[in-house]
Amino acid sequence: MKLAEFNDADRAAARAVLRPCIDVQRWVDQIADARPFASVGELLDGAREAAAPFTAEEIEAALAHHPRIGERPAAQTAEASMSRSEQSGVDPADTAVAEALARGNRAYEEKFGRVFLIRAAGRTAPEILAALNERLANTPAQEDAIVAQQLREIALLRLEGVISE
Repeated sequence: MKLAEFNDADRAAARAVLRPCIDVQRWVDQIADARPFASVGELLDGAREAAAPFTAEEIEAALAHHPRIGERPAAQTAEASMSRSEQSGVDPADTAVAEALARGNRAYEEKFGRVFLIRAAGRTAPEILAALNERLANTPAQEDAIVAQQLREIALLRLEGVISE
């Protein structure tokens, strides 16, 4: 969607464009209500500001929509399509990496009680696996900060992908 179309869209349509970027109601509403934006850069600055910080409740709600790394969502939603594209560096046919990711995901979920989240776009499967193994050593407080940052990065990358000059 072009920025001008986004600026001119009614509030419900603007919110529908934003929601697949990250399903955090406050973030979606804040950006939709801040229109019009003079440039994509201004939009991204506003989105970045609205995302810092996300509350613990917002993070948990957003995580409910994220698949495990290495598991491709089957749904035909915009968010699922974005997730499949972002995880394109993880080849499910590479069984050694897929199995290591599955083990790491289980260990992470046991330790932190939530799905492992990383901005997968632009990362290879070995890089993701290394980050997963490294982050297993974190404390819950350290991991909370990292997850919030990863969600911000994902939201901004998705927003850049759906709105252009």
